[in-house]
Amino acid sequence: MGSLRQLVLIALVLLGCRGALAADLSPVPESRVALEPVRVAPESGRFTLIEENDALAPSPTDRWYTQGFQLSYLSAPVAGPTLDWLFPTTFTNPSSPRTRKWEFVFGQSIFTPENTKLIPPDPLDRPYAGWLYAGLGWYQQTNRNTLDHLELLLGVVGPDALAKQVQGGFHDLLGQKTSAAWAFQLKNEPGIVLSYDHKWRIGMPVGGSFSIDAIPEFGGSVGNIFTYGQLGMMVRFGQNLNADYGPPRIRPALSGTTWFDRSQLDGPLGWYIFAGVQGRAVARNIFLDGNSFVTSASVSKRPLVGDVSAGASFFWLDFAKLDLVLTWRSDEFVGQSQPSRFGGINLSFRLP
Repeated sequence: MGSLRQLVLIALVLLGCRGALAADLSPVPESRVALEPVRVAPESGRFTLIEENDALAPSPTDRWYTQGFQLSYLSAPVAGPTLDWLFPTTFTNPSSPRTRKWEFVFGQSIFTPENTKLIPPDPLDRPYAGWLYAGLGWYQQTNRNTLDHLELLLGVVGPDALAKQVQGGFHDLLGQKTSAAWAFQLKNEPGIVLSYDHKWRIGMPVGGSFSIDAIPEFGGSVGNIFTYGQLGMMVRFGQNLNADYGPPRIRPALSGTTWFDRSQLDGPLGWYIFAGVQGRAVARNIFLDGNSFVTSASVSKRPLVGDVSAGASFFWLDFAKLDLVLTWRSDEFVGQSQPSRFGGINLSFRLP
């Protein structure tokens, strides 16, 4: 009897374990799955530093557009009240998906004549001038292949732009003398520039993870600093091209942007080589035409100006991006001895 009782107890224990195991292996109810969604970290903003300088080009020298610096912050995608009336794609594609971001910009550009040792400067060469500015931008991407960019810059031209101090401080670090002819720079004048650019991206895979695309663009700027219309095109080859629309630039230039869309990344590594051209019909350029309301140094500008740019970009996810750019710019004024050349280095990084 004792042995029989032990066998019964063992059988009951085994049956209980089997029932518990079967319960654990049963499918999880959908209601339980719905209570445990996959969490995705929200997208954060990005900072971009742009440095353009003729010292970064072959045969470096201080002349014409000699230095440009710009710091910008690009927000994460924004929702809420929209500005549909600002963008043509809103009307042409009313049901298309859109992503919108805003941007804050701060920067400075410096211009000098070719011969910075002459006092007074050559009246037939471009004047000394500085442009210190800040502004806001608004982006809209439509259908993940079209980008609109509206930007308003406010600032000052003249001694208050601090171009003499910035160039002088940099030359002091290098043990070089600062030109004494900055006393002849353009006078103080408040400045405003309203700019709009429209781009669309036409891509094609070429095997493996590589692709090639073309980015046509049109747009223009209006204001007492710049007034011009522009047409351009950029061609790129590489990986993960859909994340952006080319490297950012300082106006006036082939209008790349700080836009970056991590949702279109296909793998962690991105890179591309690029080449682009832009033509501008120029109605006003204060750095050639001189001050708007008082007499100042000036030269006879050329109404048509062209840029050719080439370089490479590298990025790891949306964490960091590096752009290297070289630009050749046609003569901007009558009597310019040769086209301008300058280089650019951009560094973008996201917030943690």
